[in-house]
Amino acid sequence: MKYIITGATGHLGNHIFNELIKLVPSSSITAGVHTVSKASKLAQAGSEVVSIDFFNEDSLIKAFQDKDVLIYVPSKSHDSYSRITELENVLQAAKKASVGHILAMGFIADQVNNPFDLSAFYGYLPRRLAESEIPYTIIRNGLYADPLVPYLPELIERHNVIYPMKDQALSFISLDDSSKAFAKVAATKSLLKNGRIYTLTQSRNYTMPQLAEVLSEVADSEIGYQPVSLDEFGAMYNEGNEGHMLSSMYKAGGMGLLDEISSDYQEIMGHPATDLKKFLQANYQND
Repeated sequence: MKYIITGATGHLGNHIFNELIKLVPSSSITAGVHTVSKASKLAQAGSEVVSIDFFNEDSLIKAFQDKDVLIYVPSKSHDSYSRITELENVLQAAKKASVGHILAMGFIADQVNNPFDLSAFYGYLPRRLAESEIPYTIIRNGLYADPLVPYLPELIERHNVIYPMKDQALSFISLDDSSKAFAKVAATKSLLKNGRIYTLTQSRNYTMPQLAEVLSEVADSEIGYQPVSLDEFGAMYNEGNEGHMLSSMYKAGGMGLLDEISSDYQEIMGHPATDLKKFLQANYQND
């Protein structure tokens, strides 16, 4: 089997690469990257590294040529239109390159009434793959738990979780667990089922008071829940012009659209995903 991973130097793509080389020969994996000079560790691991541009069909066709499994991790663009355009380019190139199967990253914010800035892309993804005539599998992630680790010092200083979530809950998955599941599905024929959509979450979700309780225990500091408004949140975290995207995600959360729980991780890996408290305790250093 020949594999290619897009975004192989990015957060999820690089984690998937590191997990996949534990399951299949590194020589069978091609790392698709934007900047080849940043991928020396991938080449040192024994994999081919190729430059891809999602908006250059020739680079995509060349990279995808005769690959059995394309692990598609979308770029970090902040609007659905850009990502949908990117997806169309990927699918056209995949057809021309005779890709055998697409394993694509999805997200639980894909409902038709979801106001998240990228929900249109995540809703479009399964429908477009279904009509593409290319065998496909989708893995939908819950929210990554990882950003809570560097965020904890700020929450300790504020003494409060401030997500504008009303009384609704959030579901999480760690980047490590997500990448392990991606690699396992990619490398296991019985899991790489055409049309199958997996959803990766921990075994429970958290309302904001429940999240604050977990964070308090991990940080050994009293953290409560005092939400700010959606507009305030977007203005506070607008670095890289991401403010509206982030606030729109919590708007969706406040509608109860980010609380999904699934046992699919257990089905894939044979054990539950790492729960939030254990994940935070393993990764947060309380100085």
